[in-house]
Amino acid sequence: MTDDLVLRRQVCFALYAASRALTDVYRPILDEHGLTYPQYLVLLVLWEHDDAPTVSELGGQLRLDSGTLSPLLKRLEAAGLVVRTRSAADERRVEVGLTDRGRALRERMGDVPRRVATATGLTETELVFLHGILTRVTETIHRQKEQ
Repeated sequence: MTDDLVLRRQVCFALYAASRALTDVYRPILDEHGLTYPQYLVLLVLWEHDDAPTVSELGGQLRLDSGTLSPLLKRLEAAGLVVRTRSAADERRVEVGLTDRGRALRERMGDVPRRVATATGLTETELVFLHGILTRVTETIHRQKEQ
């Protein structure tokens, strides 16, 4: 008989430990650009969709609530990377857009994914597979929560 209540058998712990390890890889790389990991995630979304999403839309993509996202945006705005503006169509909505400096930062950070991938020791095929599994787990759990 196996004991399922052993730390080394817990998927949640493996994910937690891997997440912490990966964040440790990102930290010095992002420090070179004056960013934290959550700020980097915000910029990734904005670089992909430079159409001034609302704070709510940004939070939905990042799975962050406005209480967590607002301070991130405030710091990115203070750094001159993003600008927040009230929507002309609906003043209750705040849109987030990149500044020229924020757009230019994308070019300087082009090697980040490669550096992180190298640090994992995984092949490209393994990384794609891992990404697919983790995405499926996340989507399945979120779907179940919504039911």
